[in-house]
Amino acid sequence: MNFHGHTIVLCNGARTPFGALGKLLADVSPEELMGTVFAEVMKRARLRPAQVDGVMVGWVGEDSHALNIARVAALQLGLPVSTPALTLQANCVAGLEAVCAAVGRILAGDGELFLVGGTESMSRVPFAIRGTRSSALLRSLETVKAHWAELLQSADVSLVDMLEEGLTDPVAHINMGATAEVLAQIFRIDRAAQDRYAMESVRRAVAATREGFHSSHMVSVMRNGVTLLEHDETPLHRSVILEKPRLMEKAPALFDNGVYSLGDFYRDNAVHLGDAPLTETSHGTVTLLNSCGRSDGAAGLIVTTAEKAKGLGLEVLAEVAGWAFRGVEPERMGLAPAVAAQETLKRVGLSFDQLDLIELHEPFAASVLALFKFAKETFGHDWESAQAAGRVNAKGGTLALGHPIAATGIRILLTLGYALKGLHRPCWGMAGACASGGMGGAMVLRRPTA
Repeated sequence: MNFHGHTIVLCNGARTPFGALGKLLADVSPEELMGTVFAEVMKRARLRPAQVDGVMVGWVGEDSHALNIARVAALQLGLPVSTPALTLQANCVAGLEAVCAAVGRILAGDGELFLVGGTESMSRVPFAIRGTRSSALLRSLETVKAHWAELLQSADVSLVDMLEEGLTDPVAHINMGATAEVLAQIFRIDRAAQDRYAMESVRRAVAATREGFHSSHMVSVMRNGVTLLEHDETPLHRSVILEKPRLMEKAPALFDNGVYSLGDFYRDNAVHLGDAPLTETSHGTVTLLNSCGRSDGAAGLIVTTAEKAKGLGLEVLAEVAGWAFRGVEPERMGLAPAVAAQETLKRVGLSFDQLDLIELHEPFAASVLALFKFAKETFGHDWESAQAAGRVNAKGGTLALGHPIAATGIRILLTLGYALKGLHRPCWGMAGACASGGMGGAMVLRRPTA
């Protein structure tokens, strides 16, 4: 599509394998993961550092060790010190937002070629000591160490798990897993349907991995000449459920178990559940196995103009046709991509049925299936039939591949772009993702030729 005289394209993508929380990539920093990907992208594109006009990176689990991680990655990559770099924090749509930020720079005349990525090490998200530095206990690191025992007893100081806190909405006061259960109860999505969907995501991911699809744009993570990881970890772990489906049935419900009952869940989330009825036949449905895994990894690509890509001989994945971001209630986060998709399709002038492929972020099977129902009822978009026909997440999704938060937006664009390229014909595709806070984003891509 033409934006103010420019056709914007995505080129030469790559990603790391996604490591499971606390496993093989746990000791690798997010800037090292991002640097690994950007180095591979530049290698594949045969780019010189001076040809990069800027760097945009999504990073959700920000801490103080590498603030503005885009700039850190750019300098470690050897880009000129004059190269601008920007880090974005937008939860699970951070990668999509980073691409849009690069497009905006191009349209503003502030560069023609950008490295864009997302990186996350959920294994390294820190614990924090929270309080004000006016407290005598928190005036310096030395006082913290000297008064550690007192800190634990102080009413003015709290110890915080920043990973769990970050996965809890500060306005609606609900964690991400609970948003999925809320949608499951409202839309009456049973456990069996969620388990079937999650297993199908794993089946498709395993099949695509065996075909070499994912490895075609993957770079191994290495250190000191030793390969740490060359394939996604989560599909390896979850593929066992294809052989032993009863493992899915045995997984305990997160909000309906011996410690915390579904009645407790309804009591604690009454404001979010509305008129959803709690009956004798109601059950909790969300489990760890029909939820996505927490992950470490990075993904990246080039955003540039069609003219620049042609001049440099870049591998064009697709044109950017349009995008939109929209919000819903935080507790109904999983529905937001449907709203963003409706707006994006309207802007592009495309119908839902004209989409050849769709790549949808899958944080929970419940949220995906709720989106299917909501989109059909609200917009007439039949996501469920599209998924059954293999048009949605044809290569497996987040439930199977894992979810390094800020990297996921780039990952779904890569999966979509390479899948569209594999159709060997003119085609349309759409990427969509929800994000905590009730946000959702969607982007339509187009391949004009085979």
